[in-house]
Amino acid sequence: MTEQQTEQFSTPPPETEETGWFHLDVHPWVFFISAGLIIFFVAAAIIFQQYLGNFFQILQSAMSEYAGWFFIWTMNITLVFVLSLLVSRFGDIRMGGPDARPEFSTISWFAMLFSAGMGIGLLFYGVAEPMFHYAANPLVDPGTTEAARKAMDITFLHWGLHPWGMYTLVALSLAFFSFNKGLPLSIRTAFYPLFGEKIHGGIGNAIDIMATVATLFGVATSLGLGVQQVNAGLDHLFSIGQNATIQVSLIAGITAVATWSVVRGLDKGIRRISEINIILAGCLALFVFLLGPTIFIMDALLENIGYYFQHLPQLSTWNETYEQSEWQHGWTIFYWSWWIAWSPFVGMFIARVSYGRTLRQFILGVMLVPTFVTFIWITIFGNTAIYIEMFGAGGIAAVVQKNIPVSLFVLLEHFPLSTLTSILGILVVSTFFVTSSDSGSMVIDIITSGGNPEPPVLSRLFWAIMEGAVAGALLLGGGLVALQTATIITGLPFAAVILGMCFSLYKGLSEYSGPQAFTLDVIGKTPEFRVKQTSSLKKTYGHQRLW
Repeated sequence: MTEQQTEQFSTPPPETEETGWFHLDVHPWVFFISAGLIIFFVAAAIIFQQYLGNFFQILQSAMSEYAGWFFIWTMNITLVFVLSLLVSRFGDIRMGGPDARPEFSTISWFAMLFSAGMGIGLLFYGVAEPMFHYAANPLVDPGTTEAARKAMDITFLHWGLHPWGMYTLVALSLAFFSFNKGLPLSIRTAFYPLFGEKIHGGIGNAIDIMATVATLFGVATSLGLGVQQVNAGLDHLFSIGQNATIQVSLIAGITAVATWSVVRGLDKGIRRISEINIILAGCLALFVFLLGPTIFIMDALLENIGYYFQHLPQLSTWNETYEQSEWQHGWTIFYWSWWIAWSPFVGMFIARVSYGRTLRQFILGVMLVPTFVTFIWITIFGNTAIYIEMFGAGGIAAVVQKNIPVSLFVLLEHFPLSTLTSILGILVVSTFFVTSSDSGSMVIDIITSGGNPEPPVLSRLFWAIMEGAVAGALLLGGGLVALQTATIITGLPFAAVILGMCFSLYKGLSEYSGPQAFTLDVIGKTPEFRVKQTSSLKKTYGHQRLW
């Protein structure tokens, strides 16, 4: 870059407001190819829905059998890499430069990242999964004391450090390269040390397209699970029935609320709803904790965590090699692919709200704190269900085996005010539904808008509606199996992207030169793009020293 060019582009021109409803500023290759692929799938799912159930079943089994080992390797490598960064020399690097300060309070930050990262899934599986593993898992005899321990251990594995380590990697990569290096807030950005300016061409487009498709199907899976649980709760209370028609209608209604939220933006919409659903979820958990077997829950939390860390190396590398069974296909492999498919969405969202945190704060806040909160939630609901099954009236495991979505409401039947708490449960699921949808819409919109942190309203609407359409199509085309299969299919290619991201982030951190790391030479491909990106980030974060 010449001295004249540097002077020309170091001071961005006056900003213009181009954020009206009909303004559409998107990356054409990424937006239209991603949208085309997704629309094609939705159309095919609707037209051929009677044939898709068996097809999804066969495809899920095949991909789990031949690629299961790759998912397991990816998750373990990512976790070890992120933990090594926590104690590395890079811990004091601040996202946004040495003078950057957090945009959101710590409480709001936790609320948003937890709502986006786990939300619906924990409500869906918090009771159901421990009950499933207590009644049947290939490692111990069912219904025994050891089965109870192993049930919680397996559930902790699926919801513990591994998924949050995956989210941390993607979020940290995007935050570092965007806020410290001035690159666009997009998945391709994380690969600048490997590909240089080529990230603005075909390679970068392919990465962002994969991220967009994986994100949309990962979010759609969660929306499908959430709406099944809302339907189960309403049926449990009002006997309205459980079927795809009702569930698609519920998707339409809740997606409308999510669309309103995403149009309102990050601060006025998403942040406020995230805080509301954390409060509602906390009230529900506190109710079960206080009126349930409180001492048993407190004892179990300590024992569960100890058992988890004792057996983590063994369980996280178990691949059914000698058993030659397929139990993991519907559980561990599904979870690992689900978290990988969710990682661009959750990672992008966490990066977007984590400006100003140091790398060490980032890892502690994004990985360790949510993991501990997740363990508390699973222990409260999972161990309460196990306690009732082992020492009380029982019957929860039998119901869960037949109908997973109703598990939470069956548990609440064993408490006073079950109708009121079931309504609260439906509200919590619905608000988590909204936060997952609107956060996913914003993230996809950022990616397809070329990394613009304040994407246009019209495309936000498009992606919010598309998420609901995909969730509906999957439910019509095969229910839970279709949701799981779509996640595995989209998670597999992105697993390779994740491994490349580990190397790229380490290379970028190693080359980082401290306070003077921000240079215009690494912003975008063209001077025009550099001006636009610099102006956009400056407008959003307002820390003048960086510019």
